[in-house]
Amino acid sequence: MTLLSRLTTLTSKRPLIVLIAAALAGCGRSEVPESTEAPAAAPTSEVSLSAEQIAHGGVKWAPATVSTVTETVELPGELKVDEDRTVRVSAPAPGRLLAIRANVGDRVTSGQVVASLQSEEGSAARANLAKATAELGSHRAALDYARTARERAERLLALKAISQQDVERARTDEKAASAMLAQAEAEVERATAALARLDVDPATGHILLKSTLGGIVLNRDAVAGAVVDAGATILIVTNPDSLWLQVAVPDRLVAGINPGSGLRFTVSAFPAETFEARVHRLAGTVDPATRTVLVRANVPNRQRRLRPEMLATVRLESGQPQKGVVVPDDAVQLLDGRSVLFIAEPDGRGGAVFKRREIELVARGQDQRQVVRGVKEGELVVTEGAFAVKAQFGRSRIQIG
Repeated sequence: MTLLSRLTTLTSKRPLIVLIAAALAGCGRSEVPESTEAPAAAPTSEVSLSAEQIAHGGVKWAPATVSTVTETVELPGELKVDEDRTVRVSAPAPGRLLAIRANVGDRVTSGQVVASLQSEEGSAARANLAKATAELGSHRAALDYARTARERAERLLALKAISQQDVERARTDEKAASAMLAQAEAEVERATAALARLDVDPATGHILLKSTLGGIVLNRDAVAGAVVDAGATILIVTNPDSLWLQVAVPDRLVAGINPGSGLRFTVSAFPAETFEARVHRLAGTVDPATRTVLVRANVPNRQRRLRPEMLATVRLESGQPQKGVVVPDDAVQLLDGRSVLFIAEPDGRGGAVFKRREIELVARGQDQRQVVRGVKEGELVVTEGAFAVKAQFGRSRIQIG
């Protein structure tokens, strides 16, 4: 085929090729519908509350004030029994528990019998005292007889009825009887002390376990009928009028803590109340794993509201005091991921307009926050009911959306 005939053939087929290409292009093109979604609503800058809404939400405001605040850090702590006011009632000898007369939570007095124990040592101590007492009576009688014999011999010597040698022999017998009596008295004292050391009941020979401290029973580690070894703890009694607060303080903060320093802490049982403790002792070394120093403080607890093993949050001052605008903790709210305050503009009819104000916090004190940017002294800041104002901001965003 000549070049001219090839060009003619291609030219005759071109319309078909063009049509096919146009059809394919039309099938491949998709229509993209325009978005019908509304743009995200901008954060609401202010809301209005009526007098009724303000009263219902408990919303209150006050002028921002300038004060000096020392930054604080919160550390986990734990309340423990005061070991200086805790006793462990234990068995002084091996034996079988006959009865336990107190249970966990019971109040006991100093000297009160809380358990009884049957023991061979108790029975032996009772028998030894009885034997020593009997021997003491025998030696006392022997001394009386020797004294009488000596006096009779001296009378007979005066009548020249016996010799001087007989009188000397009577006097020697009296001295020997007196020595034996003294030895018997010492034996009775030893047996009595042994009986008292074991707290043995002289009538039964049972060992009586007594609490040497008045308080409450904190723990019970045995049951009646159990065989226990010497030194085994039966009950733990503590005086709850004083507790220990233990807290691990980072070594960078421990420099400002000394025996006698005050600590403040809270517990979840009384979240609105702050308790005080007085530092008693600091550990002599730093824990190499946590880089903390264990601090122990005494906690007065005469009302017995606090209990051992409660978890505590200890607030410890750190850094230097700083001066700035101070607001209550509850005034600061988190809105759209940022810390804000609400500035009130009363309308004169009991209602108010509230404007959100983003702030920068620098320090946290005792129930207070220090603001370094975002609010000025004298501005009316919502101090109570800030959560109700925050909720109104949230509803406003939903309505706009």
